[in-house]
Amino acid sequence: MTLDTEAFRVVPGEKLKLKHRPTAVEALYRDEDDYKRQLAAQVERLSELQNLLYAHNRYSLLLVFQAMDAAGKDSIIKHVMSGVNPQGCQVFSFKHPSPQELDHDFLWRTTQCLPERGRIGIFNRSYYEEVLIVRVHPEILAAQSLPLETTRAKDFWAQRYDSINGLERHLHRNGTRVLKFFLHLSRDEQRRRFLARLDDPSKNWKFAAADLDEREQWPAYMKAYTAALEATSSEHAPWYAVPADDKRNARLIVSQVIVDALAALKMSYPPPALDAKALVAARKRLKA
Repeated sequence: MTLDTEAFRVVPGEKLKLKHRPTAVEALYRDEDDYKRQLAAQVERLSELQNLLYAHNRYSLLLVFQAMDAAGKDSIIKHVMSGVNPQGCQVFSFKHPSPQELDHDFLWRTTQCLPERGRIGIFNRSYYEEVLIVRVHPEILAAQSLPLETTRAKDFWAQRYDSINGLERHLHRNGTRVLKFFLHLSRDEQRRRFLARLDDPSKNWKFAAADLDEREQWPAYMKAYTAALEATSSEHAPWYAVPADDKRNARLIVSQVIVDALAALKMSYPPPALDAKALVAARKRLKA
């Protein structure tokens, strides 16, 4: 059975209210075995489509993951992409920009990492950090050495959304399909996951004091996410607000969106280099 993911898509032009979007939905699986069966089927189908994507060599796929801490980005990437050929997939995680990156426009560092034709690129955090964390912490702009007329513009954030939309339109025209996932986690579930990290010595390294500081900015982040998703979800580069309180549900939803997007492309394997007669001759030579 194919999962209908339309309910999770952020409709372009629609007024978005994240507080009305669920962080949890009814389980999309009957039990653990059913979950494993569904995910395995999706992973297998994704592997087949990735092989076709590579052979067809006219499209690429960019997957963007954004979320609050502990929402499960790493977990989704690990489980959903487990069957993908590593040679055809690259994962990039963007942290604090380097001095060289700060000397360029805010899209420069991620543009260097875009996937080639035939490949899948994954951004674990992305250029959207520049309208999320930077909006919550505007003091970060001071390090970017931007012209004063830019930073003082009343429509500064609208200009950044426009730059992002322009990039994604350009990518689509040139064969890169962009899918964006906001893992919508509740504040209570984040608290539970943080406590689990503190209780498990093997996961203590995942927790930092700064995580609590960012948690205190939750309302500001929700406001920033709402504005960004509303301004940049489009037909060619849609956002999906994925309920993330149940990691299994989130994985099934994300995998279905990816499979559907790849299956919708008009892809085919290239014709063989040899004609039928030459293939028969080759087979005879090999058997001999």
